[in-house]
Amino acid sequence: MAPIKVHGIPLSTATQRVLATLYEKELEFELVPVDMKAGEHKKEPFLSLNPFGQIPAFEDGDLKLFESRAITKYIAHQYADKGTDLACGDNKQKATIGVAIEVEAHQFDPAASKLTWELALKPVFGMVTDKAVVEENEAKLAKVLDIYEGRLAHSKYLTCDCFTLADLHHLPTIQYLLGTEAKKLFDSRPHVSAWAADITARPAWCKVLALQKH
Repeated sequence: MAPIKVHGIPLSTATQRVLATLYEKELEFELVPVDMKAGEHKKEPFLSLNPFGQIPAFEDGDLKLFESRAITKYIAHQYADKGTDLACGDNKQKATIGVAIEVEAHQFDPAASKLTWELALKPVFGMVTDKAVVEENEAKLAKVLDIYEGRLAHSKYLTCDCFTLADLHHLPTIQYLLGTEAKKLFDSRPHVSAWAADITARPAWCKVLALQKH
């Protein structure tokens, strides 16, 4: 059977989400680097994997997928018996996880991604951080983290006492933000702070971070 292939780069938050899921599931895979500077993601053969020209793209045998959260859900369900159970519980529990996954995508990620770009990535590219954008998105993220703080007062993780996809999807942007001034948003909320420390210390996530050092 053809091995699992992930087409992307270790610095990409969307690629990191998929890599973390594969490591949690203890699955063998091949990371196929995409030369973004050369625009490989905007031409064939990459476009046959993702017509929108964005990383990552994913192959499992004859199955081709794109959109990181769709890929992680596939891995969690297709390989349910491997590694960490990332979709634990009955259908009601799974529905709750589904809600938290949507919250990450639509409430948390827009602000967190903008802050990641302004505070963590722009300095790397020698670009100037837009303070107004930072201020606006810190305020947006603070509101989401207030809700998380209340939720995490009742369980160790976002939906229950087990680590699930809902928590995992937050890892890439949280990791970047903890290295910036936005860390204060996490530090000032004790339950959020403990949760962030817990999930960023997971062995599978540490393997994703190690890939960035190569």
